[in-house]
Amino acid sequence: MKKSMYRGILLWLILIIQTSRILAAEKHTISGYVKDGANGEALIGATISIAELSLGTVTNEYGFYSLSVTPGKYQVQFSFIGYTPVVKELILNEDRTFNIELKSDDIQLNDVVVTAQKKDQNVKSIQMSVEKVPLPMVRKLPHFLGEVDIIKTLQMLPGVSTVGDGSSGFNVRGGGTDQNLILLDEAPVYNSSHLFGFFSVFNGDAVKDFQLYKGGIPAQYGGRLSSVLDVRQKEGNSKRFSGSGGIGLVSSRLTLEGPIKKDKTSFMLSGRRSYADVLLRINPKMRDNIVYFYDLNAKINHKFNDNNRLYISGYFGNDVFKFGKQFDSHWGNKTATVRWNHLFSKKLFSNFTGIYSNFDYSISVPEGTMGFEWKSSIQNYNLKADFSYFPNPDMKLKFGFGSIYYQFNPGKLNPVKNSVLKSSKLEKENALESAAYFNMEQNLGPNLSVQYGLRASNFTSLGEKTVYSYETNKPKEKESSIGSKKYERNEIIENYFGLEPRVAIKYSLSDVSSIKGSYNRTRQYIHRISNTTAPTPLDIWVPAGKHIKPAKVDQFALGYFRNFGNNTWETSIELFHKNFHDLVEYKYGAQLLLNSTLETELLTAKGRAYGLELSIRKKEGRLTGWVAYTLSRSEKKVPGLMNASSGEMYPSTQINNGKYFPADYDKTHDLKIVANYELSKRWSFATNFILMSGRPITYPYGKYELQGNTYAHYINRNQHRLPTYHRLDISFTYQCKKKKKDQRWQASWNFGITNLYSRHNAYSVYFKESDDNWNGYNKGNKMEAWQFSIIGRPVPTITYNFKF
Repeated sequence: MKKSMYRGILLWLILIIQTSRILAAEKHTISGYVKDGANGEALIGATISIAELSLGTVTNEYGFYSLSVTPGKYQVQFSFIGYTPVVKELILNEDRTFNIELKSDDIQLNDVVVTAQKKDQNVKSIQMSVEKVPLPMVRKLPHFLGEVDIIKTLQMLPGVSTVGDGSSGFNVRGGGTDQNLILLDEAPVYNSSHLFGFFSVFNGDAVKDFQLYKGGIPAQYGGRLSSVLDVRQKEGNSKRFSGSGGIGLVSSRLTLEGPIKKDKTSFMLSGRRSYADVLLRINPKMRDNIVYFYDLNAKINHKFNDNNRLYISGYFGNDVFKFGKQFDSHWGNKTATVRWNHLFSKKLFSNFTGIYSNFDYSISVPEGTMGFEWKSSIQNYNLKADFSYFPNPDMKLKFGFGSIYYQFNPGKLNPVKNSVLKSSKLEKENALESAAYFNMEQNLGPNLSVQYGLRASNFTSLGEKTVYSYETNKPKEKESSIGSKKYERNEIIENYFGLEPRVAIKYSLSDVSSIKGSYNRTRQYIHRISNTTAPTPLDIWVPAGKHIKPAKVDQFALGYFRNFGNNTWETSIELFHKNFHDLVEYKYGAQLLLNSTLETELLTAKGRAYGLELSIRKKEGRLTGWVAYTLSRSEKKVPGLMNASSGEMYPSTQINNGKYFPADYDKTHDLKIVANYELSKRWSFATNFILMSGRPITYPYGKYELQGNTYAHYINRNQHRLPTYHRLDISFTYQCKKKKKDQRWQASWNFGITNLYSRHNAYSVYFKESDDNWNGYNKGNKMEAWQFSIIGRPVPTITYNFKF
């Protein structure tokens, strides 16, 4: 089945390529790269158009384009938002190569940005459910303690939310945080946060471009259910040496880039470090406490010739949290990516990639009778090949294949000196995930475009691991284990194969409006195991195997897109519906850490998420920003296992009597307003406002006493909600005046306040036994509710930014 499927995909691709060659026999191709003229960076999504033929295309992730047309004399325009267009007149009687450099358009009037390109990509593109915010806009928005944060910006977009202040990760259209595939130069990042979620690992100075796929996910992406965040690092200035950086209250950063050989080889090196640990040393009582994080981004790219380019990039980040001699924790990501771009022809672009990714974390109690050190990690090695074929202006084909080898180290506990604890270690696991895909984008007429594709994925769970077996049709419990089998290293434990179809369609109603629809199935073979509402460094990742199935989702989306005011205003409305299968859910009181029979704490759930997203954006003028509103539900259902003899369900295998209940991250209403206003040439004002439903929470239905202590009693999960969340942030940015017209040093100041009106938003509510003693009478059997808020006061910030 699997071999025949892969063979069928290959034969289908060969047929398309051969057919397109026949159809394109009388055409010639113009191709090349479009770059920023100031620094040589590739421009992703630049437009190449021929007005005489009403044809056009856009550059790919590496700035490459290819366009095949009939022989003739044409005016070819190269354009990109914020850059002065370039028009080339050419007589096309043979294949031609044009590498174009566009210059930034700095001409601004009071309320108009001068560009020749209509900014109608949201209407014309077949892609829907894709979010992207220009980095200059990101840098001007209010950010907590002045740290420019891509993740926090994404949380201000429709369909994207978070469970609360200071939480790491993000939720997309009713999905969990582990259902997002986060890529940095194509390398997966397993924990995208610093300082337990207050900041992300993405240094804004090192990032060139990012976009989030919420639905209609192209076939080249796989392995997660809900979204793909594709982040690309800068390639390095190939024209001249330059730099940028900033000094803030929490951290400082510096980015250097320049040519090793002009227009041939360039580099980018960026570093960021927080210094809370330095400030703590000022207080003698806090000198033994350490809290800091650091990032290091590096990239080198080399152009061998017009047909071959090499990119080598890496990221290294770490967090350190130490509370005297009582607690110590470290966690961090390491990634490395090597990519080789090769042009087989003017129409066939290829990218061969080797990737390494590692996320490791540890906690320890350095001293005492309960002292220990615990370490865990996940590593993967990825080899893949991706191809883009441009047979004619109306067709664009992407296809490829690849494999990922995983190494899971779920945990090892070592006692320290004088500790009464014993050593404990979970067995390591390995896995192999392979996939082949194709994705075709095709114009069927002046108004109709389609995109269709298929991804065939295979996942093999491998030893070294001991797998336990349990009585058939009975709950998996330690007591019901009937045996075990030891699998040797890389011995096959379980194998899963699945097909993931993808379809999208766009119909243009007019030059400024269109309707779009999409369907995609995705499969997820690795799961983050955590019974907290947000990711923590202590979570573990486990592969699908004998007892944990791969999760899958089917998502349908339908949208209407309309622009106004010469494409100055963008509006859209999208409906989505998602059906989840084989999700991981947890029993009440599940014990997850260092558990060799983890399957006894897990349940299998179904899920559904559905909703409506409204978006209004203003892209030009002195006032820019957006209003986003999401009305949605995200629910789970654990039907449980039936007792064959009694015909009733086993209570331990059900949640809420097998009925649907809200997911931890369900937010019914979610309103965000983001605005930036240019007060003058030097001053700008920005604000964020958030108003959303409180997340679901489980309150106790009663209490009981045991051995003189009072405990809360819980029945149904997530049947209550925290109070409504709302917050207002503001910031001002001042651009310093140049002393000389040709001065390279440019500086700005950013002043901001997070939580302007001091809202105490509840992150959680917990219950504990009261220790109140009044008039000598012990009221310790009384339960009290306590609200926990992360940010309860206005938090001011000031940051000095510079570039040269």
